[in-house]
Amino acid sequence: MDRNLVQLDGPLQQPATSKDDPALPSSRRDLDDGAAAHASAQASAPAADPAAPPLTGTATPPPLDGPALRDNCDQRRPQEEDNTRLKKMPFELVSKTVSPFLKEHIPGLYAPVGKGNKDDASDPTAVRNKDPNTRYCYRHRPDSKCRRAADETKMGFIQSELSSLPIADQEAITHVWSLFSAAPSKHRDLMLQGIITQCCFPQLSTVSREVHEQLKIDFLTALPTELSYKILCHLDTVSLCKAAQVSVRWRNLADDDVVWHRMCEQHIDRKCTKCGWGLPLLEKKKLMAWSRHQSAHHRHEHAHHAGGTAAVDDDAAAKSSQESNKRSLAVRDDGPSKRPRLNASGHPASQPDVERKFRPWKDVYRDRYKVGYNWKTGRCAIKTFKGHDNGVTCLQFDDNVLATGSYDATIKIWNIETGEVLRTLRGHASTVRCLQFDDSKLISGSFDKTIKIWNWQTGECLSTLQCHTEGVLSVHYDGCTLASGSIDRTVKIFSFDTKQTFNLRGHTDWVNHVRIDSPSRTVFSASDDMTVKLWDLDSKQCVKTFRGHVGQVQQVLLMPPDFEPDEVPGEDTADTPSGDRGRSRSRSATPTTPPPPPPTMTTTSAAEHTVDVRASFGSGFASDHSRPLPPRYMLTGGLDNTVRLWDIEAGRCIRSMFGHVEGIWGLVGDTLRVVTGANDSMTKIWEPRSGKCDRSFTGHAGPVTCVGLSDSRMASGSEDGEVRLYSFEGAVTEERGTPS
Repeated sequence: MDRNLVQLDGPLQQPATSKDDPALPSSRRDLDDGAAAHASAQASAPAADPAAPPLTGTATPPPLDGPALRDNCDQRRPQEEDNTRLKKMPFELVSKTVSPFLKEHIPGLYAPVGKGNKDDASDPTAVRNKDPNTRYCYRHRPDSKCRRAADETKMGFIQSELSSLPIADQEAITHVWSLFSAAPSKHRDLMLQGIITQCCFPQLSTVSREVHEQLKIDFLTALPTELSYKILCHLDTVSLCKAAQVSVRWRNLADDDVVWHRMCEQHIDRKCTKCGWGLPLLEKKKLMAWSRHQSAHHRHEHAHHAGGTAAVDDDAAAKSSQESNKRSLAVRDDGPSKRPRLNASGHPASQPDVERKFRPWKDVYRDRYKVGYNWKTGRCAIKTFKGHDNGVTCLQFDDNVLATGSYDATIKIWNIETGEVLRTLRGHASTVRCLQFDDSKLISGSFDKTIKIWNWQTGECLSTLQCHTEGVLSVHYDGCTLASGSIDRTVKIFSFDTKQTFNLRGHTDWVNHVRIDSPSRTVFSASDDMTVKLWDLDSKQCVKTFRGHVGQVQQVLLMPPDFEPDEVPGEDTADTPSGDRGRSRSRSATPTTPPPPPPTMTTTSAAEHTVDVRASFGSGFASDHSRPLPPRYMLTGGLDNTVRLWDIEAGRCIRSMFGHVEGIWGLVGDTLRVVTGANDSMTKIWEPRSGKCDRSFTGHAGPVTCVGLSDSRMASGSEDGEVRLYSFEGAVTEERGTPS
């Protein structure tokens, strides 16, 4: 079948055939004032065969060898068509059709100022109405700031294919693109619908593939940076790391400090409420180094401003101070510097200042995540310390120093890195039952009825306190206050600033453990009489008694203020205390104080509830509303093989943790985990919020009498004379312990 195809140089027109031809399609005219050119290009010239039926409406030409199907595109348009018969549209016709269309819809490009339509210029009263259809999507709107960038690969392929065509075909295709680009939204939809209805299945597959790719919108590029940060802050760490691999733009956004600072706030030193994942803080040595650096920095700033001199780059210094303060509160981490910063004197800033300012929060999170992952999976390295002649009764470690006390009446100071004994403190006449040390001093208590204060760095005994009539079982100091518990059933309080001492009496058996809470000026004590008592240091009276253990209570652990249990089970009447009148918030039969307030409590009711809570802690708290309350929760361990979680305000046990088969001697913990050591020679790690045991460690040949805990390490001492230190930091590949 012979057909006369028309090639346009400008807008697509009706085929250049005889006007008297009756077979010319009549319905391919005027597709929205300019789009008809493309539609008419699809129509064929009259067939050479006079018997062929004329084309009417939008009907497609008859097939060559069968019925009209959508997949016989090659049959309807054979490849052997004679392109030399294509005719080129004169330039005059282009100016009459394409140019007005482009001027109408893109006046800024095709009808600049001074080159408007002559007809409009001749009619000053003519008012051009705005076309309601000239709305563009954000991809094609000319004044949009979020237009997507061109795909260089795709555009290069199109340009290559276009260059391989004859000049006439290139002009025709370019004109079609120009018309579509200039068309408003409504016209574009109509053009696309007409084109798609004429596509065969292979072409529809091409359309589907291209549309699928084009619909992938880079929303982070389209949105403002602040909204992109807001979206990324809702992702987890795995998703953020994947987002950083998408493109350079995504990497810059996903790695920004704004996003990872939020991530650190959610996870470091706390359990995330969404994913349940928590990461540890730094070692104390680093924290103290930062504290000293901050103090020196503030002193320098104060002296500098007092002298009236101008600092170099005040804005930068203020910004650095703000960032330093915020990071010290949130994570307080350090790391390698990226570039030096000059201080006011023109010299490079100190190394901690440089590290603090320029270390990315993502690096901070990465370091903590590695340690947290090792804790979760039990991947650790174990180091054993042997040197005592008898069993180990107490221990404490901090950074690179380990202190241990033993039945052999000595205290040994160890270098954790090398495992060597730095020095041995001798002076006690009997078992060293407890110890505590800081940077400058070590305080120990012994069965010889004395408390000794040592300079552990030199080995010198600075002072000996003869304070109890029986052996000392526990010591704890905080600030200028020292508390001790003894076999003589008393708690002794020493105030170093006021030089006062007094006894707290009330227990009926050995006082095994004491803990000071300085903000509330209270002391907790655990005893063999199976109770835990809360003492007011101002009134020197017991204000609460906690009963619930059925064995001797050996340890007390005060939980951080941000600790909240996952769920609080129903009250267990067997664990409900029956303390003195007015000292507990919940009682087994007739509670003397109301239950916790409901969420919809009014302001008046909330105030009354606060008064009732303070009254439950005694007159000292009820009369002084500015006095902080004791911690909300505490954990206790006893020889009844259980660890119990207590609501201190309510005065009741809200959870019991079971796992050990013999009595518990050691209990330490923080916001993320709790570690216990027991008479069954096992060390267990617990999740404090749920009360579940995460992992159990064995290895000691005797009862585990004491345990220690830091951000990345755990230690246990046993009556077998050994101390085992578990380090979860570094590249550890071996899994230890037994998961529960």
